[in-house]
Amino acid sequence: MKKIMLCCNAGMSTSLLVQKMQAEVANRGLDIEVEARPMNEAHDHLGECDMLLLGPQIGYTKGDFEKEATGRFPVEVINMVDYGRMNAAGIIDHCVSVMG
Repeated sequence: MKKIMLCCNAGMSTSLLVQKMQAEVANRGLDIEVEARPMNEAHDHLGECDMLLLGPQIGYTKGDFEKEATGRFPVEVINMVDYGRMNAAGIIDHCVSVMG
């Protein structure tokens, strides 16, 4: 099973998106788990994910998270339009293509 962690400032805005992404994953029958964590907790759980998605509002932290990831998993900033529209299908498509 692959695990995608979404991260934003406090975890509130991504929690809505996570629910939509979980439904999309279930509808497609994908073996992917999706969870949301606030930025201050995400650092402690990086060893548990296969991909880290950052909310656009904290995209400026991508470099810091990439240093922590040390190439173990991809770190991506969610496209602002997809994030704003809660486009779970598009975000899942992107994740699947990046994770292979």
